[in-house]
Amino acid sequence: MDFNKIKAIGLEYAEKGKNAAMDLAEKGKTQALLVNEQGKLLKAQRQLGALVYSLAKGKEENQPLVDKYIEMIDTIEQEITRLKATLTPAEAAEVDYEAPVEEEEAAPEQPAQPARKTCPQCGAPVSDDALFCNKCGAQL
Repeated sequence: MDFNKIKAIGLEYAEKGKNAAMDLAEKGKTQALLVNEQGKLLKAQRQLGALVYSLAKGKEENQPLVDKYIEMIDTIEQEITRLKATLTPAEAAEVDYEAPVEEEEAAPEQPAQPARKTCPQCGAPVSDDALFCNKCGAQL
């Protein structure tokens, strides 16, 4: 074999390696996006549950706000489905985004701490991780 042929074969393998590495990087990025979306989904679901509970406890209704959360959850679920479709079933299985994220062990009951921020629309206190105001429904 002459040197040029060996060089051509080497360049071919280098190109294949580069393409494989780029493909793996893209799949890793997609998997990271899936994990992020799953976190957003769990947070939104928890907040919706807390909202529904607080509304029921106070014998109040705020269907527009509940509908906003449901719409947001649906959007997140659609994005998870879209991202999943870009991966093969085996790759999607590597990211178990359907499984609940393990939460930290619950601390002993402590009195609720006051909210640290307020709604820019109505001034009502809201929790730091709230996505919408519980009083007026403004998106935070």
